[in-house]
Amino acid sequence: MIIRGEQNGGAVLVNQTDHSQLVGQLAAHWGNSEFDAPRPYESVVRAAIYHDFGWLPYETMPGCDPKSGKPLSFMQVGLQGSQLKAYRWVVDWMNEIDPYSALIMCMHRTGLWRGRYKAIQYPSAFNLNNPPPEVAKFIDDNEKWQEKQKQSYDAAELRHNYSLLQVWDLLGLYFCCQDVGDDFIEPVPTKYSSNGNAGIKMTMHAESKTRVAFSPYPFDVRPLKVQLRLKHLAGTTFDGDRAFRKSFFQAQNETIEFELI
Repeated sequence: MIIRGEQNGGAVLVNQTDHSQLVGQLAAHWGNSEFDAPRPYESVVRAAIYHDFGWLPYETMPGCDPKSGKPLSFMQVGLQGSQLKAYRWVVDWMNEIDPYSALIMCMHRTGLWRGRYKAIQYPSAFNLNNPPPEVAKFIDDNEKWQEKQKQSYDAAELRHNYSLLQVWDLLGLYFCCQDVGDDFIEPVPTKYSSNGNAGIKMTMHAESKTRVAFSPYPFDVRPLKVQLRLKHLAGTTFDGDRAFRKSFFQAQNETIEFELI
């Protein structure tokens, strides 16, 4: 659950699955004369669309902080045992559909605790030092699984696609976590190459709350319009999980459209 802020006396939330769908829209339109389109297209875009669907079980029964009464953010929930099981569940689910997508999704999940495997210089990546034993085992088991899967694919192409997903995920957070502003991501890969791709700096400039200028521009249509669902709750704090979930289920849904130029 992403806590986007408060408005008119109520919390504004974004489901992780809605964040994931927004990321998928960006991935589906990635590519032009300066940026290679994802390849294999369907598998990479599919991974982007569903990369955070490991949160789907949690979103059926989200909770609030027992002390503050505020909705729990994804950073407060992510290390719980039940959530680790859900992270693995979504990989196994996708592996039955598209093993390449599943591999990228699994790399994304463990990479979030490994400094995004050094794919991103800015924004600085989180590195989980001295993880709890259950998390350490989860990372180790999944990385061993990844190494076996990687043997079937081109290493440079896989690295490029993993890096793309990190860029798209960060762009998703840029739109989901707060009102848009001026920011950048570095490095952003541009071309597939057996020698690797150093990448470039990509900036985002907010011309309004719903209009963002990219430089260089990475998408295949101009402008690109993408949509995000927000949930507006009645209230910002709640007397326990049941009260929070009632407000969550009754929340007013709003779709906000962003124009990317």
